[in-house]
Amino acid sequence: MIENLKKLKVGKVVINPNMSDYTTYKVGGNALAIIYPNNIDNLVKLLKYLNKNNIKHKILGNGSNLIFSDETYNGVLIKLEEFNKLEINDTIVTVGAGYNLVKLSMKVARLGLAGLEFASGIPGTVGGAIFMNAGAYKSDMGYITSEIKALTPDYQIITLYNKDLQFHYRTSFLQKHPDYICLEAKLILKKGDADTIMEVINERKQRRLLTQPLEYPSAGSVFRNPENDFAGRLIEELGYKGKNIGGAYVSEKHANFIINKDHAKASDVRKLIMEIKDKVKEKYNIDLIVEQEFVD
Repeated sequence: MIENLKKLKVGKVVINPNMSDYTTYKVGGNALAIIYPNNIDNLVKLLKYLNKNNIKHKILGNGSNLIFSDETYNGVLIKLEEFNKLEINDTIVTVGAGYNLVKLSMKVARLGLAGLEFASGIPGTVGGAIFMNAGAYKSDMGYITSEIKALTPDYQIITLYNKDLQFHYRTSFLQKHPDYICLEAKLILKKGDADTIMEVINERKQRRLLTQPLEYPSAGSVFRNPENDFAGRLIEELGYKGKNIGGAYVSEKHANFIINKDHAKASDVRKLIMEIKDKVKEKYNIDLIVEQEFVD
């Protein structure tokens, strides 16, 4: 199968990658391959081959919200890193799904474009951020995404507009329809003062350094905040700060972060997440929703 994938000549192929090198938690077993298609035609060619041969596959962004198991992922991962075109026309930003979100937020800030400041600490790709409706500081991708180009399950390229994308708190149409693949997005920003925007970004960065365990591998907030409350507060009240299973720890800085402090296994992270979820349900009758995705 690997030889056949190479013969397709759709882009770079990495054989037997260890997923700890491709996720921000730095955990997980190996996958069969990661493929970097270099254009839409080659992405379609690859998907047709994988579907025809019933080969499991998944789009992989920056791996900042995925927890692969310790076992082998018996399939192919597709990275859209080559989908990185960027055009800025006044306040309209047209950007490929594989473009790094932090890099984009810094670039537009320096150009005096406001609206993407919230994303300056979110280590994902544009496509992944739209899929998750990533957000922070009371803003998210739904506020700025006007439309996307998407590949449908039958390989058609269509435009999905903001209203079609069904953006809600940390979810979107794409999350409910993972067979649709974001290829490119059009973002609408506002004119602002570059120095003021950079000041906001730098202040927030300083605050994150003080309140979040950025010195350890993690995937950011583990749970969505329940309505009118904070997941971190509930977890802290349970006395779970510093609690560990194997090398996975609940951060002392922020209880809604689980960190890979000491060569954690994926199973350590997963067990700790599920234990917290069960304890919160038991004590508060609140069913916390896990923001991260378990991949087997």
